Amino acid sequence: MNWGLMISGFWLGTFKFLFAHWLTFAAAVAIDHKPHFLEIFLSVTIGAWVSMTVFYFLSELLMKSAAKKRKLKYDESVRTGIPLKVKKKFTRINKALVKMKMGIGIYGVTLFAPLLLSIPIGSIVCAKFFGDEKKTFPLMLLFTASYSLIMCFFIWLAQ
Repeated sequence: MNWGLMISGFWLGTFKFLFAHWLTFAAAVAIDHKPHFLEIFLSVTIGAWVSMTVFYFLSELLMKSAAKKRKLKYDESVRTGIPLKVKKKFTRINKALVKMKMGIGIYGVTLFAPLLLSIPIGSIVCAKFFGDEKKTFPLMLLFTASYSLIMCFFIWLAQ
């Protein structure tokens, strides 16, 4: 076991899960180390799960603090008389996220959001859309572990 590789896999898994397996494998090849299947699987998956847990359960707090900050900014602009530049609420990305939610539902969002958006942003999106449902977080864990298993299998085939 190479602990440096495990730590780098962990950190890659916490943010950009989609490419973390292959980047960890590339790092192992660069140092002339033949990684074991479990080295990549465990380090990247545990990194993703830790980041997912933190951002999923802190998402409500993060959204409340962002709303509070927006309100303070608005109140300050009213008090000083300086007009506040209003941000668009219906941006292209927001529309795409809502369309994704309505089209593919909880299973699609919990599968694709952490992969395509990144673990932190995907976890916040999943919590915002489906935080009331008890199966959201376990589905996210299951889908990331499944994706990780598939990627590690392809890496094992590539060796």
